[in-house]
Amino acid sequence: MRNPVLILASLLTVLFPLLAPTPAAAAGARAITWAPCAEDTTAECGTLTVPVDWKNPRGETFELAVARREATDPSARIGSLVINPGGPGGSGVTAVLQGGAFSPELTRRFDLVGFDPRGVARSHPIQCSMDLFRQAPDPFSIDGRADFEALLAHNERYRQDCRARTGPLFDHVDTGSVVRDLDALRAALGDDKLTYYGISYGTLIGQLYAERFPERVRALTLDSNMDHSLGTRAFLDTESWTVQDSFDEFVAWCDRTESCALHGADVRARWAGLLARAERGELTFPGEPDQKLTKIGLISQAFGAFYGPAFKELAEFLAALDSGEPARAILTPLAAQAQDVLHDPTQIFCQDYLLPVRDHREYARHLRRSAAIAPDMLVSVLAQGMVATCLGQPAPIPNPQHRLRVHGTPTLLLGNSLHDPATAYPWAVSTARQIGREARLLTYEGWGHGIYGQGECPTAAIDAYLISGALPAEGARCPAVAPADAGTLRSRLQPPTGPLPGLPGYTYNLTG
Repeated sequence: MRNPVLILASLLTVLFPLLAPTPAAAAGARAITWAPCAEDTTAECGTLTVPVDWKNPRGETFELAVARREATDPSARIGSLVINPGGPGGSGVTAVLQGGAFSPELTRRFDLVGFDPRGVARSHPIQCSMDLFRQAPDPFSIDGRADFEALLAHNERYRQDCRARTGPLFDHVDTGSVVRDLDALRAALGDDKLTYYGISYGTLIGQLYAERFPERVRALTLDSNMDHSLGTRAFLDTESWTVQDSFDEFVAWCDRTESCALHGADVRARWAGLLARAERGELTFPGEPDQKLTKIGLISQAFGAFYGPAFKELAEFLAALDSGEPARAILTPLAAQAQDVLHDPTQIFCQDYLLPVRDHREYARHLRRSAAIAPDMLVSVLAQGMVATCLGQPAPIPNPQHRLRVHGTPTLLLGNSLHDPATAYPWAVSTARQIGREARLLTYEGWGHGIYGQGECPTAAIDAYLISGALPAEGARCPAVAPADAGTLRSRLQPPTGPLPGLPGYTYNLTG
């Protein structure tokens, strides 16, 4: 999820109307005028004019921000590799400016192209009141009807504020619309067919592109997959399961790794003690005695660490909570970033996933079931936060959940970590089954969010597929890279930064 922070489950199968490509899609693909990027003149930046509402292609437009780095070997150039770093809210432009984190062979053969999806960063970002954002009720402390109704009322006020500040685009930031933008970008780049790498929420873009434009696909790599067929219960249950799985893996790593700061300790007991102290208001950030660390804040620190995975850093952070010594936090308090207007891309998720909860009783049942599934982590802060943030979203939404119907594409390469904390491995299995014969799933037997750069095996497999279409064998699996070594071996896209959805007060500070 990119960002990490975002994402995803009773099977809710809603028929998804396939929007047939219209001449406007090609007509909207005007030429991009490239110029050196202001932030980095070694890359080129430009904009693409696209409709606010693809159902009204001659209506109001906005500028989609794009960046590229040209192939380093023009004689070997295959075409463009369009990338999306996830989120929702990850900036493809920033990813390109940072180098994209792809292998020299890929950057030799492809122009690396990133775009900021509509409503994100440089592409007419969704704007909301920071003050209202901070006023959001704690989604993990809903106790009774009054609290539940207060959450719904706040969501409506916040949604209307964001709509008023953002303008007409606010109601058209769904991933279905992003897919139409992507096809316009493909045409503007001069590529007959799309070559694409998307991670986390970027996989939903690729999945829906394959469904809508199968004849325009060259190669799609979908790394750490969303499952767009899930209803509320299945979404929350799978997310609780996968975050507990990551905690179990952290404990097992600490037990067998002497360099773990908690090696030899009862990690689960230590964790339970920290949660109890946080609940009593006795816990502060290491080295910052005036900065309280709440129970959900502590759980969020662990969740953020599982993305890398940053097991070593998490162990040091937990040890420092007892010693009082300074230690690097995975999440940074948002309070230090004072501003009046917040760029908040969570509405994208709300327009892609309708995850209703009938009343306060059902909400409480979800939390109790989550705690039973995840006895240490108690909840997926990302999933519960997103469900809470989107409660009350008017139906129908623009891009409702459905089982994928992909026919007529080349084989798509899906990849997933076995122990991903955000996009659960069962999601990748389910998505591959939905796609059917057009899907090939590559399993990375390790940890973290995103498999590209997790050692030679998944990286080489993805490179070979994007360059020549070569596929790993059916059922292929890549061995895990030790978490302590992941930081030096990985070169994947960094997870997006931004506010934690449904958890006012923190922003991700994860560098993988």
